[in-house]
Amino acid sequence: MFNLSIPWWEFLVRAVVVYGFLLLILRIGGKRQLGQLSPFDFVLVLVVSNALQNSMNGGDNSLVGGMISAAVLVALNAGLAWYSRKSRRAEHLLEGVPRVLVHNGKVFESVLRHENITRTELEAALRGAGALEASQVHVAMLEVTGQITVHLRVRA
Repeated sequence: MFNLSIPWWEFLVRAVVVYGFLLLILRIGGKRQLGQLSPFDFVLVLVVSNALQNSMNGGDNSLVGGMISAAVLVALNAGLAWYSRKSRRAEHLLEGVPRVLVHNGKVFESVLRHENITRTELEAALRGAGALEASQVHVAMLEVTGQITVHLRVRA
């Protein structure tokens, strides 16, 4: 239970590499992947976590090994959160930037494609804000959280 099968520092290196890899693939995956998990996304998260578990612990199932890995992951997360608060550039790199999906009734199809948002998802968000069609929208933004915020045009 307390005997490590690999050196303690290897847990540290493995956790840093796996955390960095996950951060990279989640950023590549887009904002919508993180904002609202569909059942498919949830299954993906579970399977990925299981697939990466052994790469982090190197086959070691000791209590101390798990505690080292968990501590490193929490410390990395806290460190990156602190760094992104201090550096605007790091914030944009790590968290992304909001994207305009609709402006003055014009839907930006290229942005929808890039962010993996279907027209159906966009239309549902617009209806949720009270717009029956894009022409009623002043601006719809994909926030860094994955949420779509909609501001309707002012009626004269």
